[in-house]
Amino acid sequence: MKTKLTFLLSLTFLFLFSGSVYGDDLQDAFDAEMRGDRKTANELWLPLAEKGNAIAQFQLGMSYLVGLGISKNTTKAIKLWRLAAEQGHASAQYFLGLNYIEGRGVRQDIKEALRLWKLSAEQGTKIAQTSLGRVYLRGEVVPRDEKEGVKWYRLAAEQGDAKAQLILGEVYHKGKGNLLKDHKEAIKWYRLSAEQGYALAQYEFGLMYLKDLQDNNEAVKWFRLSAEQGYGAGQRLMGMMYFLGKGVLQDYVLAHMWWNLSAASGDKRGLEGRSMVEKKMTPSQIEKAQEMARNWKPTKK
Repeated sequence: MKTKLTFLLSLTFLFLFSGSVYGDDLQDAFDAEMRGDRKTANELWLPLAEKGNAIAQFQLGMSYLVGLGISKNTTKAIKLWRLAAEQGHASAQYFLGLNYIEGRGVRQDIKEALRLWKLSAEQGTKIAQTSLGRVYLRGEVVPRDEKEGVKWYRLAAEQGDAKAQLILGEVYHKGKGNLLKDHKEAIKWYRLSAEQGYALAQYEFGLMYLKDLQDNNEAVKWFRLSAEQGYGAGQRLMGMMYFLGKGVLQDYVLAHMWWNLSAASGDKRGLEGRSMVEKKMTPSQIEKAQEMARNWKPTKK
């Protein structure tokens, strides 16, 4: 995955900077990174960073922060990110802001952190948008402001961020602070997130259909998608639906299988469900369910 990401980054920077004075040198650095040779990449980024190239400043700063192919030095990382951030480098703005939030390498400064995150978020950086959404929605390090939190989460969600879409679904489904429930908006955002294969969103969407919309068939559809990815709570709800015969034909063997899988993932209520259904099963049914659970494999989203 890391190699694939580096390759894509290399292609991106080749396209963006092939006509610049830094193009070939940047590409050489990213080629080295793609080969897993961070030391050579750092050596190539260093002169570019000294000449004021924001991309090289950011990349070299990341190397210093983590100690990739170079001695770890948080002070140098901060210095490089500040130079890149001042040139408008969105990722540098985000990571520098994160360090100000945590007080790592700098004195904690929430005001400066938020300023930097907003600069990054306004350029479309999804992690900056979701970070702002989180701190405002939860009231972390700043006074709680649900509307401001939703504003930033919406920007990330509109870019297709599945977690941001789920958060918006939950906000409109359950209501948050002074924000009113809105089932239409909740369905919209839950669906967008769930259709991307996000197991937690599939589970939450299923719960909404089960409890609020009273549609067992749709609930089972989304619980199943979540369960098939190995999400324990989704497996537990599939066990319940088969046990009760809601949205599916009642089937104690399948109920046992799903509850067994849920219990194996660490869901204690799955263990309780499995014990409950065993009281209604024959030994041969239990053996069949156990075999099905042993042979079960999760699907890829």
